[in-house]
Parts: sequence; C-alpha cells; structure tokens
Amino acid sequence: MKLPADATIAPEKLTHYLLVRQARGDKSAFLARAGYTLETTDQLLKDLRSQLLPLDAAQLHSTVFGTFYEIRSTLAGPNGVVLRVRSIWMEEKLSGRTKFITVIPEK
Repeated sequence: MKLPADATIAPEKLTHYLLVRQARGDKSAFLARAGYTLETTDQLLKDLRSQLLPLDAAQLHSTVFGTFYEIRSTLAGPNGVVLRVRSIWMEEKLSGRTKFITVIPEK
C-alpha cells in the first residue's frame, strides 16, 4: 500500500530527536554515516519524502491512536553512503492524517 504523498514529517522530529545524540536509542551516529547532521536537516526531510514515502508500506499493527506502517528500504545520504533503514509511519485515528514516526537502522 502507498502512504499519502502529503504525509506529515515534523521538522522537530529530525532536529530534536533523530539528528541529536540521545542517551537511549540514538540514531544520530547512524544517520551521520550518510552525511545527515543538523546542518543537513532539510536534505534528510527531502530524502525521507522522495526516497522512502513513495514506496510500498506494510501495515504493522493498530492501537487506539492509529495504524502503524513500515517502509523498508535504503536511504542514500548527501555524501553518497547508502543506509538500510526501516521507517515507521502512523495514520492517526482522530485526524486521519499520516505522519512520520521514526527511522530505524535495518539489521
């Protein structure tokens, strides 16, 4: 299934979570391998939307908040390094909007 092209990707999700070192579940070092840093936030936003969002999504599970989806693929960073990733998205029950949740290194 395809997720909506206008799915929400909150910039704060990138600048306050994914690209900033976290005590637990840090993804910033993983993303930095491909050249994604706070200075390239706009590029990561663009790449999530252009490289991952158009791909087929698989439904994971539903909760009272909404239905979660996963897109497994590669993400080619600004420095040319390609990362294998799982991106998680949620279609909210209340609003019906689809939003980006996170990206996870693929094992």
